[in-house]
Amino acid sequence: MAKNFGVIAIIVAAYLLFSYFLVGFKPDQLFLVVIFCCCYYISRATRKFILAFSIFIIYWIIFDSMKAFPNYRYNTVHIQSLYQAEKYLFGIGDSGQILTPNEYWLKHKNAFLDLLSGIFYLTWIPVPLIFAFYLYWKDKKQYFYFALTFFWVNIIGFIIYYSYPAAPPWYVQEYGFIFHSATPGNTAGLARFDQMVHAGIFQSIYAKSSNVFAAMPSLHSAYPMIVFYFALKKRLGWVNLLFAIVTLGVWFAAIYTSHHYLLDVLAGISCGLVGIFSFQWMARRSTGLNVVLDRSVLKLS
Repeated sequence: MAKNFGVIAIIVAAYLLFSYFLVGFKPDQLFLVVIFCCCYYISRATRKFILAFSIFIIYWIIFDSMKAFPNYRYNTVHIQSLYQAEKYLFGIGDSGQILTPNEYWLKHKNAFLDLLSGIFYLTWIPVPLIFAFYLYWKDKKQYFYFALTFFWVNIIGFIIYYSYPAAPPWYVQEYGFIFHSATPGNTAGLARFDQMVHAGIFQSIYAKSSNVFAAMPSLHSAYPMIVFYFALKKRLGWVNLLFAIVTLGVWFAAIYTSHHYLLDVLAGISCGLVGIFSFQWMARRSTGLNVVLDRSVLKLS
């Protein structure tokens, strides 16, 4: 382990310098480094664990780095066209008006749904990570399938973000159809949850938003579905029902809080399905991938 100290030090220094010059220093970056180093050096078991979870660390670094390369620099942001498509396809009649689902729920919001939506939206980070922990301890090969599928779905989503920059519903509610490149992140309907619990939970999250024009697809909608798919494969009984409820709840909350159009949610679901089944196809076809996975499992055993 001592012989790797220099290598780890170089990697950590390179990451901190890369992050500092690319997106600026943030406490999150230092926290990530501390967690990684502690796990790497505490014991052999924690070292194996953090190396296996490096898949999620790489995802986070890529996501965080997107701040330096906002997608609106590379393609036109879709604002009015997406709004009009949503209204045409899923418009709801209300008091003589045709409203998008977001506008309908903004008009008919209530405290119970505000609370419920906030709770569901808080699960999109913990649920995949907790499920990953479970798979790591119970079935390491399925853990790698899950983690790599999660990573692959995000790569597909990031490609779409840059190919089709899209404004979220709250942007239209706040700014209309005029493009403003310096628009900060917005809690939208989740602000009502923050007010109810007297905490700035979502305010702190969305203040760090990498790009507000990355609404299509809704990867928030893809994450719980990936968990649900792998949970079904593990035949977890009643836990599968819980994951199904969380998945449906996140889909609803994305629309109710005006963070995503229904079109965004459907695109996120499609992105998740394409990612899941394309990775399964690659795993079946690629002998090299299976050899790498088997060796990784063996090293962690």
